[in-house]
Amino acid sequence: MIEQLFGSKTRVKLLQLFYSNPNRSFYVREITRKIDEQINSVRRELANLLNTGIITSDTSNHKVYYEVNQRYEFYAPLQEIFGSSPGKSRRAAKTSKAMEMPLKDEISDLKALGNVELAALMGQFTRDDSTGIDVLIVGNVNQHALTKYVTELEKQEGKDLRYTVFSLEDFTYRMQIKDRFMDAVLRSKKQVLIDRPGLLPK
Repeated sequence: MIEQLFGSKTRVKLLQLFYSNPNRSFYVREITRKIDEQINSVRRELANLLNTGIITSDTSNHKVYYEVNQRYEFYAPLQEIFGSSPGKSRRAAKTSKAMEMPLKDEISDLKALGNVELAALMGQFTRDDSTGIDVLIVGNVNQHALTKYVTELEKQEGKDLRYTVFSLEDFTYRMQIKDRFMDAVLRSKKQVLIDRPGLLPK
């Protein structure tokens, strides 16, 4: 039903990929691997989404990167259907599950680490290296589980990742004194996965 409404299976998978990962950029072969579709079909549907303004593109290091256009006039309703943010409606979650998208549920994996208060992806995920890290974790976590999580994420993404961990107390203190690193975190382009205290802008 959803595929008939939106035109094709590949288009539906692309919409879920982009709306589930706001602020993240993907290049063609990475997209093809994540949604498990043929590259010609992916290229065709990316062109369609670009023409309608749903996504934007940018060239960096001789690669064309694509990401969702958060200024698109119908961004909010499409995000409600295809996104996977923690505040998403139950009906939208069922819709996304029905699509059987072969993507890793990073939020569920994070819960296995312990008491994660805040988690965000930046750096290589968003092509904004102002913080010098790719994964930020705040909370009381199991170090062994964290190492396993990062290793699995590196395998999934096909690249080495830089990560840092803070206790909630240390993180909030450094925010209060406005140290240089925290200022970079606040200003950086990032995808917030979990933020129970509401410390970071989305």
